[in-house]
Amino acid sequence: MPHHPFTEPEEPPPPAPLRVLVADDNPVIRAGLTAVLSAPDDLTVVAEADDGRAAYEAALRVRPDVILLDVRMPGVDGMSALPHLVRQAPVMMLTYSDETAIVQEAVRLGAGGYLVHGEFTTAQLTQAVRDVAAGRPHFTPTATNALLAHIRGPATAHAKSETPTLPTHFPSKGLSQLQSTVGQSSKSRFQLSDREAEIMDLIASGMDNRQIAAVCFISEKTVKNHINRIFAKLHTTTRARATAKWLGVA
Repeated sequence: MPHHPFTEPEEPPPPAPLRVLVADDNPVIRAGLTAVLSAPDDLTVVAEADDGRAAYEAALRVRPDVILLDVRMPGVDGMSALPHLVRQAPVMMLTYSDETAIVQEAVRLGAGGYLVHGEFTTAQLTQAVRDVAAGRPHFTPTATNALLAHIRGPATAHAKSETPTLPTHFPSKGLSQLQSTVGQSSKSRFQLSDREAEIMDLIASGMDNRQIAAVCFISEKTVKNHINRIFAKLHTTTRARATAKWLGVA
């Protein structure tokens, strides 16, 4: 039997794992994060740092795909280093600091996610790293509440804020137009549930379904189901029209 001149094409090699830089002044936390993030085949920790300056130097050296950054560190803290680090790679804050003003300032400075210790599982952490590396925002509940507090206005700001001198401007389009009185009156007028009002706020801020799903820790299908109910209550079929009604300009 003659030998067939064609061979089966070889399968392409798997993509290289995402390269992660971990910056935290606590060596125990760094070791724990390194162990968790080194377990999946698609992730690897390529460097650790104990303050912002060391993180920046390591980022220049190893060129990570994503950086995990603590807020409070001796020497150069995370917030001071953040504007420089975001020029090197996507940055996700991973910290015990849950103050509203700090969350808002981190996002303003370019953080692609904000995870508060104690509010996520190891599976959620590894997925958050993948999401932020791919440009998808990821926030744990406390950080989400901090962003929603800004959207809804200062009246609902988190009472635990310890750094009121930090700038709190959050540069997403249209957020400056959203006031707590508008959201609350619209919620009662259209009889939206708390979750539906939360999602409508995020729609009005300009987020798409994928971003809303990441912020709220729900699936995109669940987001779509909520939006269908919202549209029915607002008697509309478009996001633009829903936003106009929600803000009281239609």
